Amino acid sequence: MAAIPPVCDFGWKAVDANLIGTDDHKHSILAQAGRRGLVVAFICNHCPYVKAVIKRIVRDARDLKDFGIGFVAINANDAAAYPADSYENMQHFARAHDFPFHYLHDVQQTVARAYGAVCTPDFYGFNNVGELQYRGRLDASRKEAGEADLRRDLFEAMKQVANCGQGPREQIASIGCSIKWRETA
Repeated sequence: MAAIPPVCDFGWKAVDANLIGTDDHKHSILAQAGRRGLVVAFICNHCPYVKAVIKRIVRDARDLKDFGIGFVAINANDAAAYPADSYENMQHFARAHDFPFHYLHDVQQTVARAYGAVCTPDFYGFNNVGELQYRGRLDASRKEAGEADLRRDLFEAMKQVANCGQGPREQIASIGCSIKWRETA
């Protein structure tokens, strides 16, 4: 079932944590920031929405680096209930798509909860002082990749953040599969 996150809470501060990456090392989320900002993306391996746009996510992460924007992706899905989202499958997914960013595993789901992540993909764009400036979609793609010339919403918003520290006031929410939460006792 598709889930849609809320609109951007401008100024909300990025949360840091040290999570295991697909390279078998722990990484600080905030240490992934570039000099002008950071994108934190909640993704997973099996979601058809993510699969439809993963090449575009990788492209935008590479292109944003030129603007001083860092990028990190986090998988918080319950791998016990969704084995396709296991750590080993994360490693395969990252290699298969040549990720130019760290792909981190939020096993305890505490980071996803702290961010209020709702779906995969779910994008958070922060300025150079760690304030949220974008919570919107990558582009107009859904379960199928859209046309090649779609407006690059995340990319354009983060270019604006890189240039002036503030994101666009009008944003269109992302849509995707709901985060697969673990059952709590």
